[in-house]
Amino acid sequence: MAKTIQVRVNDGLKDSVDTLFASLGLDTSTAIRMFLVASTETGGIPFAVVHKPDRDKEIQEAIAYRKAGGTFLSAEESLEKMRAAILNGAQNGI
Repeated sequence: MAKTIQVRVNDGLKDSVDTLFASLGLDTSTAIRMFLVASTETGGIPFAVVHKPDRDKEIQEAIAYRKAGGTFLSAEESLEKMRAAILNGAQNGI
């Protein structure tokens, strides 16, 4: 007899994984079953679960920079710089 597992996730995550798994020829239920089978076969989570201290360091540095009066680009400024870099690369055949 099959049992049902229900998991709540936000809409964006669900849409993203549905698209990802479809591109692999899977539906989300099959991908989750694959994860569960791999977990039982490996006797644990079938991939590394680790902290990323380097990322924590970057976050702490950004907080210290901001507290010291540093500023960051706005989202629009960042997009403008990316667009300029893309245009520059296209013009230079990159």
